[in-house]
Amino acid sequence: MRFKWYLAAAFVAVSSTAHAACPAATVADMKGVAAGAYPQQWELAEFEKAAGCKLEFKGNPAAETLNGKIQGNPKLPALAERLPAEPLVVAPYESVGKYGGTLDVLSNATEAGTSDFLSVRHVNFVRFSDDLKTIVPNIAKGWTWNDDFTEFTVKLRKGHKWSDGAPFTSADVKFWYDDLNFDTNVIAKPKDFLLAGGKRMQVETPDATTVVFKLAASKPGLLSHFATHFAQPFQPKHFLGKFHPKHNPDADKEAAKYGFKTGYEVINFYHGQSDWTDTPTPMLRDAAKAAKLPYGTQPTLESHIYVKDTTEGRKLVANPYFHQVDTAGNQLPYISEQDELYINENETRLLKLVNAEVDYKAQSLQLASAPILLQNQEKGKYKVDLKPEITIGVFAFNVTHEDAEKRKVFNDLRFRQAMSIAMNRDELNKTAFFEQGKPQQYIGFSPRPDFVDEKWLSHMIGFDPAKAKSLLDEVGMKDTDGDGFRELPNGAKLVLNLQFATQGIAGQVVEFVSQNWKDVGINSQVKEVTPDEYRSAQSSNKLDVMMWRKGQPLAIVLGNNELWVPPFENYFGVRTGMLWAEWVDSKGAKGVEPPKWAQEMIKDIDAFQSATQGSDEANKLGAKMVESMVSNLLFIGTVSAPAPIYHRNALKNFTEFKTQSYEYYRTYPYRATQWWLDE
Repeated sequence: MRFKWYLAAAFVAVSSTAHAACPAATVADMKGVAAGAYPQQWELAEFEKAAGCKLEFKGNPAAETLNGKIQGNPKLPALAERLPAEPLVVAPYESVGKYGGTLDVLSNATEAGTSDFLSVRHVNFVRFSDDLKTIVPNIAKGWTWNDDFTEFTVKLRKGHKWSDGAPFTSADVKFWYDDLNFDTNVIAKPKDFLLAGGKRMQVETPDATTVVFKLAASKPGLLSHFATHFAQPFQPKHFLGKFHPKHNPDADKEAAKYGFKTGYEVINFYHGQSDWTDTPTPMLRDAAKAAKLPYGTQPTLESHIYVKDTTEGRKLVANPYFHQVDTAGNQLPYISEQDELYINENETRLLKLVNAEVDYKAQSLQLASAPILLQNQEKGKYKVDLKPEITIGVFAFNVTHEDAEKRKVFNDLRFRQAMSIAMNRDELNKTAFFEQGKPQQYIGFSPRPDFVDEKWLSHMIGFDPAKAKSLLDEVGMKDTDGDGFRELPNGAKLVLNLQFATQGIAGQVVEFVSQNWKDVGINSQVKEVTPDEYRSAQSSNKLDVMMWRKGQPLAIVLGNNELWVPPFENYFGVRTGMLWAEWVDSKGAKGVEPPKWAQEMIKDIDAFQSATQGSDEANKLGAKMVESMVSNLLFIGTVSAPAPIYHRNALKNFTEFKTQSYEYYRTYPYRATQWWLDE
């Protein structure tokens, strides 16, 4: 009898432990829960074992109402059917949050200054943790490499669903790679990160939750690329595949139901012929047409999904199928809605920040804006942090300018050297950066890896207007008409058109550099334009001088070669040598042949990405790339300085960022899905 009683009591004790309420562990107070394999998060079974509990799931009480705002979404099933069988459990920073509220944010315009907000809801296979060193799972449950980094296997979550409830599987990854990125009807040219050793990868899907990337050459940086890049390696095959002729022989007939001539037109109506995940939705492209489509925007795995898209801004609601829960079992995100407003004028944006009409902002905030923000933070009940930037403001002359005489001068290294040493960076640091920065040359990598000689940071940055004038004399640029400004060697007038966007570089910097150049006899005129106007002119090879912020950490360079291959950046950054790029892309059939050093860099970056990092081979290649880039002054650096990060005090679970940077994808390491609004 006593033995039976003992067994029954033991069973009750074990049973009650197994079904005990889980402790609401936070980063601030782990409540005795052991850390998992990765910081601040666990897989479900891992958490339940560490906490000695069975997690019970709860959802946003407004989920059905929010779901009703998503065009085309079916009626919601129970929460248990919406979550994956293996949800990701995350520890909030300070507190388990409350559901509700609207996150108010500012961007500049459609596709301009929007990555800040995009990063709030962004997902990818993996992400960097907030230490910016550790890569942790997100959409992927896990991953493995083979010994020589030529085979990358990703494990997905069983039961994961798109925002419309359709299963998310390995087929969505293969569809993204094979049928969008390598179909020129959708994307004209695949990006470098999709290649290894310059060759296409093979994507295999042995089962619904396994994806195998087979690479032609070693590329360990592929993992860090997925941790930082805006392009998501999955697209909804169940929807877009209906309009793709490879997957549906009647794709064009299907498209005709909605007023399109071909299936590809529908795909591009949603996808925008780009891997940029923030292109205008059908709701903005053509509202009347979009209203007849199955969805106003394609299904997503992100934390929030568009429900309205106009030229004034966008509105989003929480994804009812999002794959994360907190340590108390609450499905994330906590914040129900998001409201993005477009304002391109810097002064108007600042006024809204000072008036605390915005919950979070970092992108497009320059150090020059810090004083007014700091002065008003107590009254406005917000906080401003000044954090280092990864990038540095640079100036680049158009080495493939359509004007032959300008092209000749801009390609003369003596001219670029003169323009660099004509800059008084110490004074620039005082006037534009409040002595918070450090004069520095652009070296490609940021921060400087050990294999890069420190001398390159100070190459040609010493202020020497006399030497600058002497170099310009050597180039053959004289003031022949006595107006105080030098003409081109053929006698033609030269006025550099300095068009800039505040999103990319502070106006104070451009004005200061313009005056420095005038002081050595190079005339210029400064004009602020929108980011879209700047990018359009840059893409069309119409600018004299390009200027924006530039630089990448080693981890990103290992997965993406764009800073080292003409035109040395993507559409959203600062580029030069557009006709060099055309020559490279056409294998010499079109464009202008780049100089030998630029052609060598293309080979060197491919070899660098495949080399074992830390080896003599990798270090020599990296050092050679930096020497080529810096000694040729293709991009002229200015001052490395911090920049502001703004958030209202009511926005909870907001942690201090380590950098103010696009390169680590802004908020993505800091888990905005667990932000909540205390009001």
